[in-house]
Amino acid sequence: MKTLRMVCGIICCVLFLVIVFQSCAAGIGNALEASGEVSGSAGFFTAVLMLVAGIISIAGRKSKGATITALVFYVIAGIIACAMHGSFSDLQIYGVLNFIFAGLFFISLFIGKKNNAA
Repeated sequence: MKTLRMVCGIICCVLFLVIVFQSCAAGIGNALEASGEVSGSAGFFTAVLMLVAGIISIAGRKSKGATITALVFYVIAGIIACAMHGSFSDLQIYGVLNFIFAGLFFISLFIGKKNNAA
């Protein structure tokens, strides 16, 4: 499961660049339209939370505490992304992806415990 945490962390670090670029474009579009949406800002916060969770999952892939911390960051990023997607519809996809990563990390807590007991 250490490999899973490392792969998820690398994917999140790469997606950080994509989400930041898209959220900047969405934020400029929201500002030009004067629509009052905050999807660009929500995308930026989601990207930062994903980067933090990715770095934690890479650095602490052998630690249970780091896994729980990364899980919490993934859940918070997923909630922000799904709640505030607005006209930036890709943000909803990133929110679901965060929930999938959180689920994988949650499952890895129990699988890791079972492997250590055996």
